[in-house]
Amino acid sequence: MTHLADLRAYLDALAALGDLKTVDRPVSADLEAAAHTRRSYELRAPAPYFTNIAEDRIGMRMFGAPVGVSSRTDMPLARLALSVGLPPDTGAAAVVDHLVRTRDAAPVPPRLVPSAGAPCKENVLLGDAATLDRFAIPRIHEKDGGDYLNTWGVIVAKTPDGAWTNWSITRIMKLDGKRMTGLVIPPQHLGLLWQAWAERGEPMPYALVQGGSPAIPFVAGIPLPRGLDEAGYIGALQGAPVDVVRCETSDLEVPAHAEVVIEGHLSVGRDSMEGPFGEYAGYASTHSSLQPVFSVEAITYRNEPVWPIVAEGRPADEYHTVTGTGRAANVLHALRAAGLPVTTVWMPFAAAMHWTAVTVPENWRSVLPGVDSTEFVRRIGEVMHNSGGPSAMMPVTFVLDDDVDPSNEADLLWALATRLHPQDKRQAWSAVVLPFQTCFTDEERKAMRGPSVLHDGLLPAWGEGRMHHASFAQAYPEEVRRKVVAHWDD
Repeated sequence: MTHLADLRAYLDALAALGDLKTVDRPVSADLEAAAHTRRSYELRAPAPYFTNIAEDRIGMRMFGAPVGVSSRTDMPLARLALSVGLPPDTGAAAVVDHLVRTRDAAPVPPRLVPSAGAPCKENVLLGDAATLDRFAIPRIHEKDGGDYLNTWGVIVAKTPDGAWTNWSITRIMKLDGKRMTGLVIPPQHLGLLWQAWAERGEPMPYALVQGGSPAIPFVAGIPLPRGLDEAGYIGALQGAPVDVVRCETSDLEVPAHAEVVIEGHLSVGRDSMEGPFGEYAGYASTHSSLQPVFSVEAITYRNEPVWPIVAEGRPADEYHTVTGTGRAANVLHALRAAGLPVTTVWMPFAAAMHWTAVTVPENWRSVLPGVDSTEFVRRIGEVMHNSGGPSAMMPVTFVLDDDVDPSNEADLLWALATRLHPQDKRQAWSAVVLPFQTCFTDEERKAMRGPSVLHDGLLPAWGEGRMHHASFAQAYPEEVRRKVVAHWDD
């Protein structure tokens, strides 16, 4: 594994791959940087690195599309793989397996290091000097409710008794130089922690971290079990502890190599309107809600800090590449824990986290004697939906043989078109629905409940109607394929 200690090492790694585009001309933080980032997703272009922000006064830079699909067609998941310490040419199944294995590994707790000399402490602002107005805060979408300073930063918080420290991502909007607001919703983990503090009538200490090792926002952006410290999971994932330092205003600990750290407290009440904001389904939300307020009491930052931004919307951006991959790993972990033979799970990026593909090995019938495909799919659905499995917001799941690579969109589309019965061989469960999931009815979105369907796309057994592929890889002998490949450029 390759452990990238901070965001700057990650930028260097992307540059070495030719997957970073340095933009030296003046670029405005007001929509322009985000618009450039959004176009880079849609063109699958190199990640943009803005070195000249028009509104900047301190030498800050911005970095867009941190874990978008790579511009390298030979290694499309390079940014995902590098973020979790794997070689850039790692494939989808191996990335998911890496996340699943880490779930069962012993956590590696963070390592507390002295604040003196820590990169994130190069500049320390306290009291009135700690104001967001010193920074060029990005506006992401034209119809957003405000300037969203946090789209790829990590909120550090812990329970009142200190038993659980959570690192998570939530969108956060600037109100003024000393106040922010953002989505804080139970049962999301940040919402649960805030609720515990609010029930005590005490504002919750928090720290908002921009930058650091690329593994930090990656792990903060994937679903992990309640009570599991992300810092320990990251240590296990990268094979080394995360170096942390104490905050200036609380006993919270933050990554020593962070670019910017904002400290303060989260209000007990829901005191400010938040939103709307562009959503991962690909549509601009019109929804706003009352949310708690983050006070700004201290800011520390590196010289010439790099501020990462995500311009969320149509696939594929970080919500699809990171959160979708994390959810796929959750499903795979649950299915394997239930003893079901499963090769991999993937949420294809283009489907905006509305589709899940589960692939199973050819020998599943011998592993589950006497079980037909209908019962096998039912067992998969039971684990996903009724046994604590991660079913929320997964409207459609396809169960397929593993001769299909579900991360290859052409391969997947071919399999869905040729293996799914037009009407039959599907089963449904009741699951969570979000208000912006337009595939559901108005009534289902309002009730936040709707059907989650599993499609049985499994092929018959050999000798019972299964056919061979008519493809280059399977319709020709190996020696013929080798000869064709060897002379391909002649």
